[in-house]
Amino acid sequence: MREQPTEKQSKLIGALREGVAVVQMVFFKEVKNVLAEAHPDKDHKTLLMLSGAITNELFGTLNPDPTFVDFRQLNRGLIEQEMLGVSEKLAHLCSYITDALRIQTLCDTMEGIEDPAILQAADTFGILIRDRNIPLPSIFMTLVRGLGEEYQLLVAPVQISPEDDQSFIH
Repeated sequence: MREQPTEKQSKLIGALREGVAVVQMVFFKEVKNVLAEAHPDKDHKTLLMLSGAITNELFGTLNPDPTFVDFRQLNRGLIEQEMLGVSEKLAHLCSYITDALRIQTLCDTMEGIEDPAILQAADTFGILIRDRNIPLPSIFMTLVRGLGEEYQLLVAPVQISPEDDQSFIH
């Protein structure tokens, strides 16, 4: 049985999850742009829902609301088709996505959740960069801060001590 994270670890996990959320927001924005170009026949609401469904699918955060469940079912083929194109159309984000998914998985593990399905799905869709090292928390947060600034998203700096940096991964 896994012990619950300490208060210090919980704060670090919370900060890292915020970093993952920044990558999700950037991914959502980019997917929305790609979809608008690829599907000019679709209305704005459909493009938003489709972008959300693809983002949620990739990050394993499926929306349980019946409207979104039904939308996902009706558009399953298109969602998968678009996910297969991410590694080509959004190649510049694959390293961020890889890092975010690995950090998300580490956070889940620290909280007692063991589910490799998210990483496996990203690998299946060709999005996961297999030979990329898992970043230390401080490096991840620095990368995410830069990405957030580039996309004009606010990311508050989070101080991560060298001890936290090393103890989280090991």
